[in-house]
Amino acid sequence: MTERSESGVMADALVRVHLGLTAVFVVTAAYAAASFSTTAQWVGAITALALFAVGVAAFLWGFFNAVQRSRTEEISVTQLFLLLGPSVPSPVTRVMNSALAVQIIVALTTTLARPNGPDGNPGSSLAVGFLVPMLGLGLNGLWAAHHGRFEPRRSAVTPEQGPIGQNEDHG
Repeated sequence: MTERSESGVMADALVRVHLGLTAVFVVTAAYAAASFSTTAQWVGAITALALFAVGVAAFLWGFFNAVQRSRTEEISVTQLFLLLGPSVPSPVTRVMNSALAVQIIVALTTTLARPNGPDGNPGSSLAVGFLVPMLGLGLNGLWAAHHGRFEPRRSAVTPEQGPIGQNEDHG
């Protein structure tokens, strides 16, 4: 049995966190939609806002790290946030994007299940769930920025052109 690297353990932990937080959202959103009491709506809304905040933080952290890596590696937005391409192992892509899809589906389903508030006015606190997919995008970006394997950056100058002098006369 081989020993896992620290990076591999952290990558697995990030996937488990993504799945766990998605499960928390599913349970609280379903509870809020089914019960639709004031307490349930508060629980659902606060959970959705907290998960959105975690997603924004993860998004910014992942984006910052991806920008640092982009100096030496070719990183595309789809590779970073949707985990597309060969830079991310397919099992990770499948699990992380499935969690993102569940977040989108649950947000849509619970919002449409209760389009009006308890008083009959249009709008419901369940619509806050639409912010939760930011969690999925943020955690995808964080995973890819830290654990993705990207191609080295291609030089803008080909060997035939030679180096470009910054202070040369360009006539």
